Amino acid sequence: MKKIFLLILLLSLSLPINAQKKFTSKDSTNLYFKELFRTLKNGYLHKNDIKWNEIEKETNKNLDKYNSFIASLDEIEVLFSKIGARHCNIYINNRTYSSSPKSVKEKLSEEWKAKYAANPTFETKVINDEFGYILIPKIVFSDISSENIHKVAQPLYDQIANLKLNNNLKGWIDDLRFNTGGNSWPMVLALYDFLGDNKILGNLNADKKQENIIKLENGAYYDNSKKVSSINPKGKLLDNEKVVIITSPATGSSGEIVAISFKGRKNTIFIGQETYGATTGNIKAELPFKSYMALTTSYDCDRNGNYYETVIPYISISNGDNYTNLTSDSNIKEAIKYFKRS
Repeated sequence: MKKIFLLILLLSLSLPINAQKKFTSKDSTNLYFKELFRTLKNGYLHKNDIKWNEIEKETNKNLDKYNSFIASLDEIEVLFSKIGARHCNIYINNRTYSSSPKSVKEKLSEEWKAKYAANPTFETKVINDEFGYILIPKIVFSDISSENIHKVAQPLYDQIANLKLNNNLKGWIDDLRFNTGGNSWPMVLALYDFLGDNKILGNLNADKKQENIIKLENGAYYDNSKKVSSINPKGKLLDNEKVVIITSPATGSSGEIVAISFKGRKNTIFIGQETYGATTGNIKAELPFKSYMALTTSYDCDRNGNYYETVIPYISISNGDNYTNLTSDSNIKEAIKYFKRS
């Protein structure tokens, strides 16, 4: 979302080789958490509100109870919970460490749970020969180079473009109900035709003052003046076409960013349920031992600088999910009503 900064680390040359490989020595634990605290103190959105000396002292005391480096990583959840870092994640050894997420299971239908368990993928189709349907689930990858973002985004965009070029559609549905997080760049680029050449997003600092502007132009994604990545557009834009955004309580992080990018767009309505509430911007911060952190450094805002703690639909629908027959889905039926009103 926000401009990515890779924090360069200088590991101590005195660190034993076996500690680097096995992550079992006390030295490994001390080095790792020292670097973690340094990164948080320098970049975390709420760094000025934290009593760091007190928190660090408590953490170091807790670390004494762990008998290995791997075991000590469980302290990350405790630390993140103390400082309110509920959108920060650490990725190491194919595992993710974070604070305890809030539960939304009771708000999700059995149909949603079954579909989510099947790992839904990006999907496009035509409903009733009249309406375009786009399902954008979570999309997660660690290579955030411009080339790889393009590699991920272009096939997604092409699926949408093929629907556009081969059908005369009267409205489009962007289903974000399974978008629980990940990398928002390819999602936004895939939807370029609908967003057009416009400012679409931004980031606010801890004082809620805007620091940067995200815009699309000729298929390229710009963070201020820096080009992040791009897709190769095909055909005319759809930036004045009717669009319905569908959200659920599980729509979070990147899913919320996509939804917010449509705030302020003409001919757009939001249907479904209130989103999860992870509307902060993260950067990738490198940590020791080939690990990295999604570090929260900003608030997300729309094209007009407005911040949303959650995205609340204009039309609330909390039941009637049907993913096997979309025309029977309550959200889809409401979307079709909107398309047919004028």
